[in-house]
Amino acid sequence: MSFPDNLKPKEPSGASLLARERQQSPIAVDALGAHIFAGTGFLARQARVLSVMAAEPLLDKSRQQQLSRVDRVRLGLARGKLLRRLQARHGWDMDDYHMAAYLLGEQSPYRLHVGMFRTTIQEQASDAQRAYWMPRVDAWEVTGTYSQTELGHGSNVRGVELEARWDPAAKEFVVHSPTLTAAKWWNGSLGRTANHAVLMAQLMVPDPKRKGEYVSHGPQAFIAQIRDAKTHLPLEGIVIGDIGVKIGFASMDNGYMLFDQLRIPHSALLSRYVQLDPETSVFSKSPNAALSYGTMTSIRTVLVEEAGTHLARAVTIAIRYTAIRQQFKDKDSQDPGRDELQVLDYPTVQYRLFPLLAAAFALQYTGKVMRQDYAKTRGEVEQGNLDGLAVMHSHSSGLKSLSTEITNAGIETCRRAMGGHGYGSGSGLVEMQKDYQAKPILEGDNWMITQQTSSFLIKRMAAAVETRGEPAKDQTDAQLKTFLDQKDQGRAFDILNNDSDIQESFRWRAASMTYDAYKARVVDKKKHNDLLIQFHKLSHAHSSSIMVASFFTTLTSSHDLPPETKEVVLDLYRLFAYTAIQAESYECKDLDALPDRIQALLARIRPHAVKLVDAWQIPDYLLDSALGRYDGNVYDDLFNRAHRLNPLNDVVFNPDYKDDEIIKGSGERKPLSSKL
Repeated sequence: MSFPDNLKPKEPSGASLLARERQQSPIAVDALGAHIFAGTGFLARQARVLSVMAAEPLLDKSRQQQLSRVDRVRLGLARGKLLRRLQARHGWDMDDYHMAAYLLGEQSPYRLHVGMFRTTIQEQASDAQRAYWMPRVDAWEVTGTYSQTELGHGSNVRGVELEARWDPAAKEFVVHSPTLTAAKWWNGSLGRTANHAVLMAQLMVPDPKRKGEYVSHGPQAFIAQIRDAKTHLPLEGIVIGDIGVKIGFASMDNGYMLFDQLRIPHSALLSRYVQLDPETSVFSKSPNAALSYGTMTSIRTVLVEEAGTHLARAVTIAIRYTAIRQQFKDKDSQDPGRDELQVLDYPTVQYRLFPLLAAAFALQYTGKVMRQDYAKTRGEVEQGNLDGLAVMHSHSSGLKSLSTEITNAGIETCRRAMGGHGYGSGSGLVEMQKDYQAKPILEGDNWMITQQTSSFLIKRMAAAVETRGEPAKDQTDAQLKTFLDQKDQGRAFDILNNDSDIQESFRWRAASMTYDAYKARVVDKKKHNDLLIQFHKLSHAHSSSIMVASFFTTLTSSHDLPPETKEVVLDLYRLFAYTAIQAESYECKDLDALPDRIQALLARIRPHAVKLVDAWQIPDYLLDSALGRYDGNVYDDLFNRAHRLNPLNDVVFNPDYKDDEIIKGSGERKPLSSKL
């Protein structure tokens, strides 16, 4: 036994400090957890799946951050295969599989296969195509990716350059990359893993009036084999590779792909909503343009829910650690023997962390509502009712933008609030932060996609103006018509004393900003490009109103929480709303009173902070954090990771600058550059 093995952290230890935190709060942790995940079976599934994963050495995370990128991709592939075998061995359904992937907490090389590839085929393939492809997809007989973004085009799907030209004689499509910028780029699971792809390509059909010319029917979805089933090498006419190192996503093989006159059959066009008659070459377009963006809407909905779980992880780590970390004594204390203050006792720390704690609750409530709305809308679409598509697309775009911005910034705020140790790998935030930085730009850049939300709202305001006085046809129409009827006299909201008025004030502001955007664009005919900043603010205001309403409605309509627990969560609702109002300088009569009200809420929430994050019941395995451990043994774990698990400490270097030898005693004198 070495000397450090006998050392223990000073008292009060992290374990005793967290125990004290938990004893001082009456929060019903289990009841709150059951409330957060009500109706999902999430917690039971998490416990069941985690018990299986814990027995697998390959899923141990203790040394993974020390690996090179090549080894991380290899490990990611091995783990992805193992999860699929565990699914078969234990009879897991898709929710169980997704739970395992969530707990593993890394970007699997199979993520696009089980996500966008499967979703696109399920939603956009005809019945015959579903019958052929879905059994193969679910059995992993084929491994797929979703290829939309290109070297020269990302968020602008209409601008993709890859072409699929229809050859009527052969009854085939000829897929071709006419330029270098037409190269598919960033597509996850493409670089080394996938052997099939859903391709977004411009459908080009011969012009019957001009021989040798083609008519474009815009980007459509095709399914194509891209690698040989036996050799796994790219098919002739296809160039594929991995794009290289990114900020994060170390285990994901984001790829590029170019096509040189690749021929694919007529059946490759996903034909649930669009058709090309092979005999006449007549194209039948989709009855609703939003149908072609179904995959994006689905993924953006998932990203809203993921934003809540990721922020919850970061906040859990930060609150537990700042409850344990002690720094400086109270300057006003007269007791020389008093302990140093817990960092979480500083209002400057509470002011940074508690609004994020509230935002994580808001995002989780909103994500749950979005998931339910998406399932309802998809069910209606399958029955032929397309009315909810535009609303769902608008909401998912705006909320994806706002939620990922909140979480991306929130993770960094949590890291900084933890001081020096937050910068180290033991924080549990290093990989998560690097990976999450992709979210604000993938599946639509956050600044660009807000135009989709604002355009929808402007159209709805124009319709509300035209039909003013008629009965409202839905909730959005009612909200906008209420504003039109009352805008001249205005509305007063008592946000300090009436919780319902808080959500109504957010709705009113969103409607007011919608009217301003409508007036600027439709009435005053201002240029679209000159209004983009205004559109972005409108989208975020509208999305904030959805989040506030989801928080309030979900919480107040539930009857499964003890009164004292519910009141603390209502304080989180108030804090989330007040800090949003203050940050955006909303026009309200109580703006000057908010700083004092916010500080009072911080003090009220402080005794319950640790138990509030406990309610999420995030396993230590997922957190992979010395600082955020449930048991509070922070310093033991940090030292163990540095002293025993760090492979660099097993290497003895030769620091003599006169000697080319790098590793002591190895005799190796080749410079590193010669090995690269």
